[in-house]
Amino acid sequence: MEAGEGKERFQKQRQVLIFFVLLGIARAGSAPRHYPVAEEMESGSFVANLLKDLGLEVDELAARGPQVVSKGKKVLLHFDRQTGDLLLNEKLDREELCGPTEPCVLPFQVLLENPLEFFQAELRIRDINDHSPVFLDKEIILKISESITPGTAFLIERAQDLDVGSNSLQSYTVSPNSHFHLKLQDSPDGIILPQLVLDKALDREKQPEIRLTLTALDGGTPPRSGTALVRVEVLDINDNAPEFAKLLYEVQVPENSPIGSQVAIVSARDLDIGAYGEISYVFSQASEDIRKTFQINAKSGELLLRQKLDFESIQTYTLNIQATDGGGLSGSCVVFVQVMDLNDNPPELIMSTLTNEIPENLQETIIAVFRVSDPDSGDNGRMVCSIQDDLPFFLKPSVENFYTLVTNTVLDRESQAEYNITITVTDLGTPRLKTQHNITVLVSDVNDNAPAFTQTSYTLFVRENNSPALHIGSVSATDRDAGANAQVTYSLLPPQDPHLPLAALVSINADNGQLFALRALDYEALQALEFRVGATDRGSPALSSQALVRVLVLDANDNSPFVLYPLQNGSAPCTELVPRAAEPGYLVSKVVAVDGDSGQNAWLSYQLLKATEPGLFGVWAHNGEVRTARLLSERDAAKHRLVVLVKDNGEPPLSASVTLHVLLVDGFSQPYLPLPEAAADPAQADPLTVYLVIALASVSSLFLFSVLAFIAVRLCRRGRAAALGGCSMPEGHFPGHLVDVAGTGTLSQSYQYEVCLMGGSGTNEFKFLKPIVPNFLVQGEERVSEANPSFRDCFEFS
Repeated sequence: MEAGEGKERFQKQRQVLIFFVLLGIARAGSAPRHYPVAEEMESGSFVANLLKDLGLEVDELAARGPQVVSKGKKVLLHFDRQTGDLLLNEKLDREELCGPTEPCVLPFQVLLENPLEFFQAELRIRDINDHSPVFLDKEIILKISESITPGTAFLIERAQDLDVGSNSLQSYTVSPNSHFHLKLQDSPDGIILPQLVLDKALDREKQPEIRLTLTALDGGTPPRSGTALVRVEVLDINDNAPEFAKLLYEVQVPENSPIGSQVAIVSARDLDIGAYGEISYVFSQASEDIRKTFQINAKSGELLLRQKLDFESIQTYTLNIQATDGGGLSGSCVVFVQVMDLNDNPPELIMSTLTNEIPENLQETIIAVFRVSDPDSGDNGRMVCSIQDDLPFFLKPSVENFYTLVTNTVLDRESQAEYNITITVTDLGTPRLKTQHNITVLVSDVNDNAPAFTQTSYTLFVRENNSPALHIGSVSATDRDAGANAQVTYSLLPPQDPHLPLAALVSINADNGQLFALRALDYEALQALEFRVGATDRGSPALSSQALVRVLVLDANDNSPFVLYPLQNGSAPCTELVPRAAEPGYLVSKVVAVDGDSGQNAWLSYQLLKATEPGLFGVWAHNGEVRTARLLSERDAAKHRLVVLVKDNGEPPLSASVTLHVLLVDGFSQPYLPLPEAAADPAQADPLTVYLVIALASVSSLFLFSVLAFIAVRLCRRGRAAALGGCSMPEGHFPGHLVDVAGTGTLSQSYQYEVCLMGGSGTNEFKFLKPIVPNFLVQGEERVSEANPSFRDCFEFS
């Protein structure tokens, strides 16, 4: 929820930012504000308070992040974000910053962020009288012929004053003398030129040299001054002045010309001969910059470079060259030197604001604001700004060569978490020069990826009877996010079956997804367990996913075979009746057993462990059928005790045993009463007694069978509700899965049995068991049917 509100708040801020960027561009186009300041003020001096002009309050300054941006590498101004005051970073020297230019105006911009806004302003530096007039030549020599008539004016070298306006050079004075007075002349460019006017003819023989003191005064308060010695040498008559071939020389010089290279050659001639015809060339009215940059050969008039030219500093030079002959007469010309710009300056990139980390899933986010510049001119100063084509960013031009770097699509940290952006600024000169600036932008993570399991479903196997807290397996999920957004916590989800006690059976480690069985599992009670696990990250809001876990319990051989028939309940032993006329293979009985295990642990095999007379009976190993192994004889004992072993196929195998009692009879009409367990073994009784009993029964068969049939019918009709005796089936039924259809399991479908229990004795002893299917010996069946049909009805022979 919080992440959603944060994203919505950021979208609103971005819209406000775009609005103020447009507003800033509109304001940038308005007229700049002017702020005056006197030069030579100390660093930290107050210039102005910009709060009102910026339209801000003091508490808004920190959030807007104002900063002063100006041309050049020096930062002359400082903006106090606490008060809104504009302060000086260092002393300002107007002459260094602007030279002779008046007014001295330094443009600057105030850059505001959040939203982006530009404020145009100018700093006007007011000149103070901190420079005195200076004559570059401390001694000025004038050679004047004695034939010069009074009223002739002689131009002398002027003084230099770096100050401007009223603080600049205003007047000249000359020391009192009888030959000259001072005349001031204004040049077309506003410069005051001093001239000495001859008041009285010179006489070399009387005074060959005159010394005067020339004083230059500025208009400051108090005024400053500078002096130079003017030495006038009186010469003989010279009636021809030197004349230049051209009064104006125009030359173009590339700015990378080496020192000592020739700029131009000026030439003048004098019609006089001798000393009066010898010409020397000198600079006239040359500034200090000209004297540092150029030199002239006094004899040849060759103009040479003393230092390299820089178009970005000075584009043109105007040189006044004077040619003077030996008689003191002179002529002058002008050399106009135009510096040709070369592409010798690479573009500059100044970063104003930079954001190195931005959240993913946002559109049109401002990464950086920067300004580019190139001090060259023409195509050499035109620039093209670009970035790589394969990045989700673009450059948006603004005012005054400002650019903003903005995202043009939604960023996905999982696809790329870091971008290396190279901003290339190239000019259009020849050869093209470029500047590159590298930016590294990190994409911060937003919780936009749910944990993903390595599998949609897991199948785990655990053997039953395991120890509690057993590690049964693990689930694993990964999250493509980073940090807390990628930290996964595992949990068990509520089962779909509300009756399943999942929390009591299985637990999961919340940190690593390991699953543990909390208690011993029983295959016979629970063969499989299905549940879901969840993986949740720690982002806000948290994201989650699910996986299905299926635990299969593997069977262990922990159940011994259980004998269903004959019943082993501590009552009187079960006795099976076998006619002595039975053929070999006669079915005596069948041991029915089950095993609670599964698979080969439930495969049962049967074997005869102990018999009264070995070799007489046999047990089929796969279905537990007990059959006669040979023909019976009169010598065989009448009562036999068989112990059958039932063993499963597990490892290790488990087993159970059951005891069968078999009674050999001549026919089913022979009466039989089981002897108490304490009685003597019937095999030891006198066989003659048995024969006598059988003979007596044969004589009285009709009467006895009638009585028995009547009694049997009565007993069968009493039902299960009678407290004593009756003929009944065991309640319930054997489960269908205990039937082995293939005939190799515990109970074949080929045989079904019906059991009669006799009540009244208190022992509920087993009386008779017979297969219902019609594979009983026909001969024995016919004898039973003929002897007593009612007995047949009771035991359901078919």
